[in-house]
Amino acid sequence: MSEPPSEPGPVGAVVSDRIWTVPNVLSALRILLVPVFLVLVLQGEDLAAFIIIVISSASDFLDGVIARRFGQITKLGQVLDPAADRLFIFAAVIALAVRDVVPWWIVIVIVGRDVFLAVLGIVLAQHGYGPLPVHHLGKVATFSLFYALPILVLGEAFPDLQSITDPIGWAFTLWGAFLYWWAGLLYLRQTRELTSNRPRISGAASDTLTTRRRSPDA
Repeated sequence: MSEPPSEPGPVGAVVSDRIWTVPNVLSALRILLVPVFLVLVLQGEDLAAFIIIVISSASDFLDGVIARRFGQITKLGQVLDPAADRLFIFAAVIALAVRDVVPWWIVIVIVGRDVFLAVLGIVLAQHGYGPLPVHHLGKVATFSLFYALPILVLGEAFPDLQSITDPIGWAFTLWGAFLYWWAGLLYLRQTRELTSNRPRISGAASDTLTTRRRSPDA
């Protein structure tokens, strides 16, 4: 099911350095399920792959609820959770492309956007900044892609449903890919503003204002 690799918690929430928390374990298990999901899709075991993605989605929802309700929001979790989402998206789109279910240009569009963000991250690091705050638009894009590709997998598992799943799955895929790059261009604009020493990132445009500049002797 990425937005820069950190995801802020609720306003006023304490983000800890703890490692062994229930949400972190769930996120780690989701990452371990990614290769299982990939192999199942490549082997045409679409129903089993769909079950894996359902389990992953349920654990994704559960670890968020637990983290907020029991104060278990951690820095590690802010990395693991979106990383698991992205890995599932990459695994699904690549496996479906190998099977000719989706064209390879979809792979290029989705993977290329995250490569683009990685380059922006390098530029920001060279100017002494951390990751950009997560944008709501990017979250919507990730949500769309995270559920679009499993819907296509469901259609492969049950061909009789393809008249329903394919239009829905492709609508989410194309919309998610468009929003993915739209968010990427917003990150590009924010990067240019920061690196030109003209920061204008507003709270309305993002979830956090934690972007910070290192001191010269850092």
